[in-house]
Formats: sequence, C-alpha cells, structure tokens
Amino acid sequence: MINLVSFIPRAVVQGIPLLFGSTGEIMTEKSGNLNLGIPGVMYVGAISGVMGSFFYEQSVSDASNMNAFLAILIPIVCCLLASLCMGLLYCFLTVTLRANQNVTGLAMTTFGVGFGNFFGGSLIKLSGSDVPSIALSATSSYFSKSLPFAENSGWFGKIFLSYGFLAYVAVIIALVCAYVLKYTRVGLHLRAVGENPGTADAAGINVTKYKYMATCAGCMIAGLGGLYYVMDYASGVWSNDAFGDRGWLAIALVIFTIWRPVVSIFASIFFGGLYILYLYIPTGMDHMEFQELYKMIPYVVTLVVLVLTSMRNKRENQPPNSLGQSYFREER
Repeated sequence: MINLVSFIPRAVVQGIPLLFGSTGEIMTEKSGNLNLGIPGVMYVGAISGVMGSFFYEQSVSDASNMNAFLAILIPIVCCLLASLCMGLLYCFLTVTLRANQNVTGLAMTTFGVGFGNFFGGSLIKLSGSDVPSIALSATSSYFSKSLPFAENSGWFGKIFLSYGFLAYVAVIIALVCAYVLKYTRVGLHLRAVGENPGTADAAGINVTKYKYMATCAGCMIAGLGGLYYVMDYASGVWSNDAFGDRGWLAIALVIFTIWRPVVSIFASIFFGGLYILYLYIPTGMDHMEFQELYKMIPYVVTLVVLVLTSMRNKRENQPPNSLGQSYFREER
C-alpha cells in the first residue's frame, strides 16, 4: 500500500509547476487567447531566475552569507520580467499583428526552450562545472525552506506545512484568480472579451487592453512555475532539457479543470501524484520493464480526460467562444 504521508507531499511538489502553468493559461484563455507557448514561457522564466541567482551568488564572497531578501527577490524579479516580455511578444504578434495564435504559441515554445538551453549552457561554461549542470544550492535553500514548526506537527505538518513559500503562493494566486474571474467587474469584462469581443467592444470594453493584461499576467504566473521547478523541486540545479513535458500537461489541465482555477489546485496535485506513482508500485526485479509502462500513466490519463471533456455538452463546460481567434474590429 502507498504511504500517503510520504506520497502526498511529493505529489504536491510535482504538481505546483502544473498549477502555476494551468492558472496562467486559464487567465490567458479567458481573454480568448490560446497561448501554446506556456512551456517556453516557463523555460524562459526559469532560466532568467537562474541567471539572476547565479550572478548574485558570484558577486558575494561567501554564498552562505547572502542577504535572504535579495536572494529571493532577484530571481523572482528576473523571472517575472522575462515572462512579461514573452507575454508582450505573444500579444504583439497575435493581438496587434493578428498572427495565427497556434503557430505563434508553438514558435514561442521552440524559442523559449532554445533561449533556456543557450543561456543555461553558457552559465555552465562560466561556472566551470565538470557536469552539464549548475547548482544554486544557497539560493535554493531560501526557496525550499518550510515553516519552522512543520517538523513538530506530525503527519499534518508533513502533508500541509512542509513546502517552500512558492507552493503556497501558487494556491493563493489560483484562489485570487478564481475570485477575480467570478466576482469582480474586471473578471466580468475579461470573460465578455473571451466570449464575444465584438459585443464587448460595442459595450465600451477595451478588448486590446484586456487581452494584453490577461495574457501578460498569465505568462508571469506560468513563469513562476518554471522558477519553482528549478529552485524548489530540483534543489537549485539547472540542466538543459530537464523540464520534460510539464508545460504541455499544464495546458491540458486547463481543459480538465473546465477553466476553473480552484479545480486546478486539486487537479495539479492529482497529476503530480500520477507522475510519481510508478515509484510506489512494487514491480520486483523480474518486472522492472513494467515501470516504464507505469510512467505512461499521466499521459494515458491526459488522453482519456481530453476525450471525456470533449464529450461534455453543457455550455458552462465549454471554452470561451472566441478562443484562438483574432479579433478584427472593422468587421464588428
């Protein structure tokens, strides 16, 4: 049987990058923009935070005596600014120039991965590392530090209190996004833009502004997912092409959660558990090959979920009407 006290925390840690990515993509898609560049945005956000941390650690004589505030602030600011630039680039191409959103998103994913690998490889050379990776353990210790009383709280502390601060930030952001979308005028306008930009424009809502705002905010949220992966989950170790397919799973989660950030909290943890489930299924030495099949579980579940969600007929379970479509104001 699976030991839940050890399984759940690992599932949560695996799921937090998915939560950041899916929450950011939900905000983006609510405006009618389909950003398939989320994997690239997460990659750019991660490597930008790594670069900021790397040069800050290099600038101090003793990494163990770094200023805790700056050690956290510098990578977060670098991550947010780089992710914002990716969002602005996407909006300029798809909203202002009205480029195809699918092609633009795929191109940004390719660009983001190449950007991360180029600068990641450059940092590895600068550090003189003997292995194809760099370790920012001093900075990572500030991101992965859990609450001081977590170790003395038994199973409750291990399950709920043993995470770095970005894990709680991810949950708070998802809850705030859910509140904004459902209960505020900004959320109402944003949903109106996503459903019918022509009608929203006729009602006096600035369609371009809301598309830019939602997409840029979504990219910044997704970028934090990349930073969390490196600084907390990977213990500050950057190696090229280490993200896997988490960005794509985050996009799939948007459909699974029916574009609801609160549902995304639980769905991300669920998929995080599927990621590591193979480690808890006994196979024995004679059945090690089955472990590779168990690793396929999250992808099989993703396919099943996409099929089931596509069969839903309820209007509230459908994506925004204008999702993926460019808005031509002169055709209104």
